[in-house]
Amino acid sequence: MSAIIIALVVLGLFALGYRYYSRYLADRVYALDPNYVTPAHELSDGVDYVPTNKHVLFGHHFTSVAGAAPILGPAIAVFWGWGPALVWIVAGTIFAAGVHDFGALAISVRHKAKSIGALAQDVISNRARTLFLVIIFFLLTLVNAVFAVVIANLLVGYPGAVIPIFVEIPLAIAIGQYIYRKRTAALVPSLVGVVGLYLLIWVGHLVPIDITPLATELGFSRPRDLWVIILFAYAFIASRIPVWVLLQPRDYINSHQLFIALGVILLGVAIGGHQIVAPVIADVPEGSPSMFPILFITIACGAISGAHALIASGTTSKQLDKETDSRYVGYMGAVGEGSLALGAVLAVTAGVAATQVEWKGLYATFSTASDGAMGNFVNGTANFAGNLGVPLEIGAVFAAVVVISFAATTMDTAVRLQRYTVQEIAEVAGWRGLSRNLTLAGVIAVAIPLGMALLPGGDEKGYTFGVLWRLFGTTNQLTAGLALAVIAVWVTKRARNPISVLVPLVFLVTMTSWALIVQFFEFVDQGEYVLAPLDAIIFVLAVWLIIEAAIALRKALAEGGRPAGDESATVADRTDGGPGAA
Repeated sequence: MSAIIIALVVLGLFALGYRYYSRYLADRVYALDPNYVTPAHELSDGVDYVPTNKHVLFGHHFTSVAGAAPILGPAIAVFWGWGPALVWIVAGTIFAAGVHDFGALAISVRHKAKSIGALAQDVISNRARTLFLVIIFFLLTLVNAVFAVVIANLLVGYPGAVIPIFVEIPLAIAIGQYIYRKRTAALVPSLVGVVGLYLLIWVGHLVPIDITPLATELGFSRPRDLWVIILFAYAFIASRIPVWVLLQPRDYINSHQLFIALGVILLGVAIGGHQIVAPVIADVPEGSPSMFPILFITIACGAISGAHALIASGTTSKQLDKETDSRYVGYMGAVGEGSLALGAVLAVTAGVAATQVEWKGLYATFSTASDGAMGNFVNGTANFAGNLGVPLEIGAVFAAVVVISFAATTMDTAVRLQRYTVQEIAEVAGWRGLSRNLTLAGVIAVAIPLGMALLPGGDEKGYTFGVLWRLFGTTNQLTAGLALAVIAVWVTKRARNPISVLVPLVFLVTMTSWALIVQFFEFVDQGEYVLAPLDAIIFVLAVWLIIEAAIALRKALAEGGRPAGDESATVADRTDGGPGAA
């Protein structure tokens, strides 16, 4: 099967989804109002609430939601064949992720940029907020722990990526200062930043930084653990500074990498005439995890991801300039991540192996597929870049930099969101000292995932590519289902048709609940007495919250909804002291 034909078909479907389905959602489901005064204007503080150009905000949002997951998940999931993986990526992106990401952003903007957890209180019940906040806390802990280890393993495995990744930080700050002080458009400065970043890839290749000797001298048995500590120290600092200083310029630089990486993959596929050598549906070994439901938690980001609701309602909604921008930022962000997942599938099915026999050696078992997934993507992308005249060693560093850049940006945002979540939980619990102490909340936000990332595992990779990854995927998808429940109730209360939200909601809740039950018994059988209780707690909280949402949805349906516009604060409302007045 020709890889370029598959790529063009998938991208065409994504384009149709954005052109038609997102327009339907914008007009008929979320009813966007171009005159609505967004929280970025109403609550502008120059730190978190900052009105931002939609293209710059897309850069922040996309690179925050992308991370390593839309690469790693698909790179593992082709174990069952490229057909099921791509079907879920396409259907999930168009009909689930787009609805979820777009909805979480639009609804948060209508409620003063509240988080999806706080929205659960407004839309469903007081108990729902508490339940959702606890689930979100677990999810963000897993996100930060998993991504820190993914980045650390890549920095150890590809030491040429160290210089470009860390020099990008002061480079982004300098660009941010220039844009802020000159009040200039971000496009040209950010493109300059991309050029600088790629020059640094060449420098990094010539001067690789290997911290293994230092880690050994400091007593670390795994070199990656030292990187994990460095990464969390950086994330704590990054989460405390204003978004325009580092987050926005770095995200905008990294957003260009999506198009560059996809361009490299697609051009490399076309020029090289690559064929997909993996089977459409694989004959997996006996005892392998079942495609149902495990495929749908293995590919989380890239199809639909609950973490996107946290980012959309956590940082993105505070920066939205116009409500109508949420279609471009939210739905297109989902399409961008689906495109990245497509690139990952192409790299590991057409780029990393020349024959089906060679490919089967890389995906002999689920464990082999999981452990080698990131390396398969990097090597596959390097082979595509090689068709463009890029040396394989430089191509590998380029691919590693792309993955690390996305993952690090997600970690930056996720630590900031975890701080918000800790403060919200403290507020609910009445712990005023913690709810108002940004430093203490930030310490808690990094300390718990840091401890989890440093947990010993069965091998040098710890839990990341085994049970912890699957638990992350399950919790992530479950959070998406619960976010869709909030969105469904909100839409129904406004007398709009909720079917576009209910269909992906029912599917996700079914698959993730099934996966939680399967994993619980596996954890018990394997003696995982830390992860088994965690799995059980998440399941109980989820069932409770689903019941709360079902009651609220039934009530909204019985009441027949009410006319939209109850919170439609326009410029006139603000001036006349109408319903949107502060």
